[in-house]
Amino acid sequence: MLKYLGPGFLVTVGFIDPGNWATNIAGGSQFDYTLLWVITLSTLMLILLQHMAAHLGIVTGECLAEACRRWFPIKLNFWVGGSIMLACVATALAEFLGAAYGCLLLFGWPLWISGIVSGAAVLALVAVQKYEQIEHLIIAFVSVIGFCYLFELWIVKPDWALAARCAFVPDISSKTIFIAMGMLGAVVMPHNLYLHSEVIQKRNWVATDPVRKRQLLRYEFLDTLLAMGAGWLINCAMVVVAAAVFFRHGVVVTDLIQASQTLQPLAGDLARTLFAIALLCAGISSSITACLAGGTVFTGFLGKEIDPQKTWFRAGVLLTAVPAIVILILQRNPFTTLIWSQVVLSIQLPLTVIPLIWLTRSRKVMGAYANGRTENTLLYITGALIIILNILLILDFFGVTF
Repeated sequence: MLKYLGPGFLVTVGFIDPGNWATNIAGGSQFDYTLLWVITLSTLMLILLQHMAAHLGIVTGECLAEACRRWFPIKLNFWVGGSIMLACVATALAEFLGAAYGCLLLFGWPLWISGIVSGAAVLALVAVQKYEQIEHLIIAFVSVIGFCYLFELWIVKPDWALAARCAFVPDISSKTIFIAMGMLGAVVMPHNLYLHSEVIQKRNWVATDPVRKRQLLRYEFLDTLLAMGAGWLINCAMVVVAAAVFFRHGVVVTDLIQASQTLQPLAGDLARTLFAIALLCAGISSSITACLAGGTVFTGFLGKEIDPQKTWFRAGVLLTAVPAIVILILQRNPFTTLIWSQVVLSIQLPLTVIPLIWLTRSRKVMGAYANGRTENTLLYITGALIIILNILLILDFFGVTF
């Protein structure tokens, strides 16, 4: 079983990234423990949706983009494919910003120069296929920083009773909806659903024998459950530590450099350096993932071969990375830009989740492996909640108080 663990943990690094740090620390510093429930709900959604995406890849041998192209009309695919490409750009923007912040903190370079250098480094790694060599090192370091937040829980002495209640009792208002949706998008990243359904096939998870398929589906679910569970703990710890370090002292975080102080109780004067290295590593790792997702989405919806060595795939990578780098250079408020990039992911989510529900419930697509009543019910609830939260966000944009 252990040799099949991996794809879920690779995806999990995607939601322990600069976007998560920005939204979690903003949420904790502004609203104390109030938004912990968003992390819990988002993680439960993520486990279900990632399992469905991997389920689709294992059963059909096609990623989500390829399945959409096969089963949906051209006009619908134009909107679904176009929106997910925008989501990939928004994700890459957040990751490049994180890596650029890391360079700024470590070397003192201006943010725009740091962004160009980070973007060039990521594109070079993707182009020469060298990212796999550093993947495990980056995952290991980012994981260490993530678990530093877990360790800090014993240092900052949070209100455990209040934190536990907030982790499972929803509390939403027009004051919190923007940050809440940023946290949702930072966890349930739509591009990762496309990427997971493709990555799962690269690990020899495709099988024709029914017994073998059932076995692989069980292994995949365990991989997803363990990985996303670890991600839930780390993201909750970020919110709790931010609440203890900032909210308790009346400080609202408005800059990612300021957020490095969350590691101060554990690391002291090394906090800034540790945070900078973590941002750089997480930014580069997640940028590679975002660019690979962009290439997968672009080639999948066009019906081209999903191969990183092919021209169409590389075009998709460039269409993801270049606009993100341009926006990074032009933006004027990096922290707000980071949070907005995650909100964009939440807005796009319905256009990813609804096709995924339709495909995995269809016997025409999935045959005997189509979702049962329980899976469909959970998916319908998930889709409805995402749509309702987006409606609340739109109401907030128009000044409606709730």
